Amino acid sequence: MLNGIAVQELFQIRQLFQPAQPTVPATGSVQYLEYPPVPALLPFVLCYWELRTDTVLRESFTYRVVADGCIDIFFEPGRIEEAYAMGFCKRYTEFLLGAEFRYIGIRFLPTAFPQLFGIDASLLNSRSESLTVLLPKFAHYLYSQIKPGSGTQSILDLLNQYLIDWLSKKRLSIDGRLYDALHLILQHQGAVAIEELLNTGISPRQLRRLFQYYVGDSPKTFSQIVRFQNILRAKPSTASLRKNKLFFDAGYYDQAHFIKEFRHFYGATPTQAFAT
Repeated sequence: MLNGIAVQELFQIRQLFQPAQPTVPATGSVQYLEYPPVPALLPFVLCYWELRTDTVLRESFTYRVVADGCIDIFFEPGRIEEAYAMGFCKRYTEFLLGAEFRYIGIRFLPTAFPQLFGIDASLLNSRSESLTVLLPKFAHYLYSQIKPGSGTQSILDLLNQYLIDWLSKKRLSIDGRLYDALHLILQHQGAVAIEELLNTGISPRQLRRLFQYYVGDSPKTFSQIVRFQNILRAKPSTASLRKNKLFFDAGYYDQAHFIKEFRHFYGATPTQAFAT
């Protein structure tokens, strides 16, 4: 039976934070699509996603994932060896995928993955782990129920059902001090003075431990990613960035600091990212 207060705390994260990934270049042969979960999973799952080729490419495709503060499960239908969990990443990551592929993913909101599966998020920090090692029952379900030719909607139905069934057996553990700190960071869009603002009734060391377990990294790193993501979702023009000094409002020291941190999380400068 679910803890109603716990669900409310988790759902508030979704209301305050909806990180984005950059769109795939419009090549006509590669598609990246996102799908919402059923209402019962909204406090836990940000979205499902699909990355696929529609035709065989002439060369291997490199896909960039930017830092978003989330943990993902992703897999290729019919290939159990290609099912992974990818943890909190403090910088962008690039994957060389080949010339033909189809990946399905589940993007969990911050803290949701450890809440659901009881796995320390810091163990996945900036790395991927085989799902057969991490969650063997889930990996077997994906392999046995989802075939290479399965339609997208039928896959989403199976994922929704599995997670709802799993959730019905869980008792969520909520430390209000952690979620108070998370909500403060999100309400301030990551532009916070960590030591001064995050005074939620526990020591900075205890708070770091909670963040490491439930988020995957420190409050400071999470805050940096939140403010980066808020700028990414705003999609400012390069002229607007120069004119409005958005980086000052977001808590960056100066333009050089902003560009350096943006490039660390995105893999390109703001000018390159917002050129289109």
